[in-house]
Amino acid sequence: MERSVQDNLIRGHVDVVQLDAATAARLPARHRPAIPADVLTVEDVKTKSTYLWDRVLRYGATAAELRQVQLYAGALFEVGFEDVPGQRYLSRLGPLNIGRIRFRFINRDSGAEHVQEIDFDPQRAAEAQWWVERVRETGNPEEMPRDFNGPGLDAICDYCPFRSLCWSGTAPGVPEQTALIRNDADREQALIDYVKGHELASEGDRVKKFARKKLDQSPEGIYGPNKLSWRGGNDEEKDDVEAMVDLHEVAGIPVPMTPDVNRMVKNLKDAGLAIPRRKTGKRTPAVINVAPA
Repeated sequence: MERSVQDNLIRGHVDVVQLDAATAARLPARHRPAIPADVLTVEDVKTKSTYLWDRVLRYGATAAELRQVQLYAGALFEVGFEDVPGQRYLSRLGPLNIGRIRFRFINRDSGAEHVQEIDFDPQRAAEAQWWVERVRETGNPEEMPRDFNGPGLDAICDYCPFRSLCWSGTAPGVPEQTALIRNDADREQALIDYVKGHELASEGDRVKKFARKKLDQSPEGIYGPNKLSWRGGNDEEKDDVEAMVDLHEVAGIPVPMTPDVNRMVKNLKDAGLAIPRRKTGKRTPAVINVAPA
């Protein structure tokens, strides 16, 4: 469950904090975890697109993602949980003995997961705090390196105090990165980058699918620099509609009669009738199409 942390430098939310047995024992019995962690672990959940998934598997968390979690873990290490309603019992624990940081990456397209774990290092947390302090002391964004892709693509840009200076405002709903296109030369390079990214993603997907097929019958274990494990393989279940109807009738509960849109569309098509349509007031997303000139 997401929890709030705050120190004299940052305020944020940690996705998951798994308490170890010694720390959990200091909580009221009703708030103790059923299965404590072996060491106190701060977990951050990141969703990624398939386009970025190969980079996640190959390189893990980015420097910005590492810095963000080090900041939150450092706040827990130095201060503890923020004293706010809903977690006051946690704030009474005070500074926590953080042992591990875990990243749980989730592919938002396929649901695949990848876990990366590192030991918590107070020195690393101090370095992350030093970085934020230097940013806040800077009076001009031109003095800082621009090594991120901007709002909506890098979270560090979404909350940067120089966001409005680095990324000038655009029309509502228009990506701020469009300000980087100033002439046809910029458009030409952006199209080249787009085609290159598409080719890399296609090749990466082909390589992964081939490797996945080869590994299908391989047992779990450590093979060189990588650890192989498997999830799933259980009996699949789905809602038993007929049984639910029977239970509704036995309990005297009205059976929902929601119109089946797909069935109605098919019926009208089979009858040679036009499908009624209405405008929703929204616009469909623009789909880019790039082809050789």
